[in-house]
Amino acid sequence: MSNNHPESIKLESGLARLELDVSSDVIGKLLLYMDLLKEWSGTYNLVAPRERDFLLTRHLLDSLSIAAWLQPGTLLDVGTGAGLPGLPLAIIEPDREVTLLDSAGKKIRFIRHVGRTLSLENIHPMHQRIDELAVTGAYANITSRAFASLSEFARMVRVCADHSTLLLAMKGVYPEQELEELPDWVNVQSVEPLTVPYLHAERHVVLMSISKQSRS
Repeated sequence: MSNNHPESIKLESGLARLELDVSSDVIGKLLLYMDLLKEWSGTYNLVAPRERDFLLTRHLLDSLSIAAWLQPGTLLDVGTGAGLPGLPLAIIEPDREVTLLDSAGKKIRFIRHVGRTLSLENIHPMHQRIDELAVTGAYANITSRAFASLSEFARMVRVCADHSTLLLAMKGVYPEQELEELPDWVNVQSVEPLTVPYLHAERHVVLMSISKQSRS
């Protein structure tokens, strides 16, 4: 499925550089997701026109660069848009249950189409705002990418997190100002620099948790 794709070799090399060992079937699904993203972008405004030639590096490999920091268990991707970073992470880990949340209906319709096309049984697309989410328990991991400030992200996801939940906020340059503005009930575990294959730009992931006594 992946051998004839023009970006197959580059993707395989990028995955190896991220130390992600995946099957040829998974590589095929990642490439097909990228093709669907390009195909639907014009009509559904999924990715800016200037970004469409850089999907592999700026979106696919960028999303997968946080895989090593996820803890076992469920994942909630807030403000997922076209499914980033949640869909690539769900594709490489079919045993992980991934909820993809966005307030834009057309983006969730696209994600559902991807799920059907790629036979992804572990994704749960939800057309909702985070403050409307019916909470049935805490998620193990909550991700965001280019979604909100660190403070805003922590406040919005507080209802579906507990002290064991890992919050992973993807950022570009080191977010010094945002870190200073965090409330005292947010624990910053670390700020990790990300090395995204073929991307010559700064990337970081901020790893956070919420204090035990803070969820009132």
